[in-house]
Amino acid sequence: QVQLVESGGGSVQAGGSLTLSCAPSTRTKRRFCMGWFRQAPGKEREGVAVIDSDSTFYTDSVKGRFTISQDNAKNTMYLRMDNLKPEDTAMYYCAAAWGVCYESTWSQSDNFEYWGQGTQVTISS
Repeated sequence: QVQLVESGGGSVQAGGSLTLSCAPSTRTKRRFCMGWFRQAPGKEREGVAVIDSDSTFYTDSVKGRFTISQDNAKNTMYLRMDNLKPEDTAMYYCAAAWGVCYESTWSQSDNFEYWGQGTQVTISS
């Protein structure tokens, strides 16, 4: 069982920046697809961005503003969020699955086996 520990949420004004972190409880040499999903009140959970050792994928609404990265030495994944907008307000969840991230299916939450507890991001206008 893999546990994901998130940190870095908070409240900022529109145009500001935040960085989310997610650290899995285990290190592995197996391929691991990790990413972020978000869910706003009354809306479905949506994929934001994912990363594996070779690829990154983003949902269109965050391209050019969000950057996903991983630091293997620290065994930590990051989501740098710049130029934040009120519509980015949501609970953000770290997610992980064994294997690679696939372009055609990365945004489907059912494909991810492990989830963090969520961290709130609130953007005021």
